[in-house]
Amino acid sequence: MIRLITDFDGPISDVSERYYQVYLLCLEKNRRQDQQIRVLSKEEFWQLKRARTPEKEIGIISGLESTQSEDFAQLRQQTVHTQPYFEYDTLLPGAPGALLKVQQAQIDLAVMTMRRVRELEYALQKFNLYQFFPENRRYCLSNDYVKTRDIEDKPLLMARALKELPLAEDTWMVGDTEADIAAAKKYGVKSIAVESGIRDRPQLEAYHPDLVVKNITEAVDFVLNSST
Repeated sequence: MIRLITDFDGPISDVSERYYQVYLLCLEKNRRQDQQIRVLSKEEFWQLKRARTPEKEIGIISGLESTQSEDFAQLRQQTVHTQPYFEYDTLLPGAPGALLKVQQAQIDLAVMTMRRVRELEYALQKFNLYQFFPENRRYCLSNDYVKTRDIEDKPLLMARALKELPLAEDTWMVGDTEADIAAAKKYGVKSIAVESGIRDRPQLEAYHPDLVVKNITEAVDFVLNSST
């Protein structure tokens, strides 16, 4: 049996609009009324995010002062994973088709995400993806889980998944961050990084995944070709 474990945000869901809307909110909340600021375009903002530019620095680039930028960064952290901002997420083009290909090829499919149970549930319902991820193939954080850092939390999910899921000859992890690559490497799982999420190619390559591709469609095609 071949298994494919995929992250949700990045390979399946496009979160760029959510992050940008939160950026706009935090900028507005932390500027003075008479203050001249530079509102980044979505493209400029997302480029900085994908290059892992610190939040505080994004605030400063946008014209905030140092203390304002600290408040800006803090508010962003508190807001970005909350309703109503999840409503800005959209499905990445080709993602449902790629998941269907996996299912039709009878490859075992699971999702592994830093979303909480209610946040994943919301997205599965919104995008009508229940058919791909039954409850016993969902690995996410409990609603009351106290997050540390993704790069520490994600390997814990991987450990749980590998303990609970049936044995597979080959397991692949598809993700868009260093946390996905680290979780895979720690447990000898092959990692495919996608450029459709919150990290650009140089950031992904720095963590030495087995492969970097544009999106989940290319990742799935690679896995299917490898397993024939």
